[in-house]
Amino acid sequence: MLRAAGADVWRVGFNAGDRAFWFGTKGYIPYRGGPDEWVESFREIVAEKSITDIVLYGDTRPIHADAVVAAKEMGLTVHVYEEGYMRPFWVTYERGGANGHSKLMDTSVQDMRDALAKSELDVPEAPAHWGDMRHHVFYGALYHWFVMFRNGDYRKFKRHRELPLVAETALYTRRLLLMPFIALDRIISTFRIKHGGHPYHVALLQLEHDSSFQMHSPFTRMEEFLAVVI
Repeated sequence: MLRAAGADVWRVGFNAGDRAFWFGTKGYIPYRGGPDEWVESFREIVAEKSITDIVLYGDTRPIHADAVVAAKEMGLTVHVYEEGYMRPFWVTYERGGANGHSKLMDTSVQDMRDALAKSELDVPEAPAHWGDMRHHVFYGALYHWFVMFRNGDYRKFKRHRELPLVAETALYTRRLLLMPFIALDRIISTFRIKHGGHPYHVALLQLEHDSSFQMHSPFTRMEEFLAVVI
C-alpha cells in the first residue's frame, strides 16, 4: 500500500527469520553487524535512503530502542505497532511509542473522555472469534526454525530474550502439538469455575518475557505479580 501511494519502502532484517518473511528482494536490507555497530549503521541507512519515517513492531527490544532514540534525534516520525491484548486478532498502532512510551501515559482519563466525546469514530464490534491461535503459534515456530537452522549469514545476531532460542522453539512446537488437549483442559476448567457456585475474580496475565511486563512494570517474575494479586 505504501509503494502504491508512491513511497519507497525498506526493511532492515536482522536474522534469517526476518528474511524469510520478507517476500522478494526489493527493499530488503540485511544487517549483519553486531549490536555495538547498529546505531551508526542505522544513521547511514537513513542518510543514504532519505528515510523520513520508521515503522517498528514493539519499541523496547535493544535494536528497536536504539533506532527510536536515533530516529527522534534525526527528526524522523516513529510508528509503533504492537500486539493487542486479545491476540492474535488485535494489533495496536501509536505514533511515537507504545505501552509505557505511549503518549497516553501523560493523558488523564478525563482528557481521554473529552477527546472521545469530540470524535466520530466508527468502531467495529469485537468479533466473537479473536483470531486463529494455531496460525499464530505455527508462524512463530517457523520463524524460529529459520533463525535456528538458516542463520549463517547473520552470525552476530543477538536475541533480545533471555530464554534460549532452542528452548523457545521447543515451547512453540510443544504448544502447537498439544493445542487440542490444552483447549479441552481450558473448556473443563472454565466450566468448573463458572458452575462452582462460588465467587471468583479474573486477573489478566501477560507473558513473563513480554516487553510490557519486563520494561514497564515493577515485576521481574510472574510469581511476584501473582503474590501481590492473591
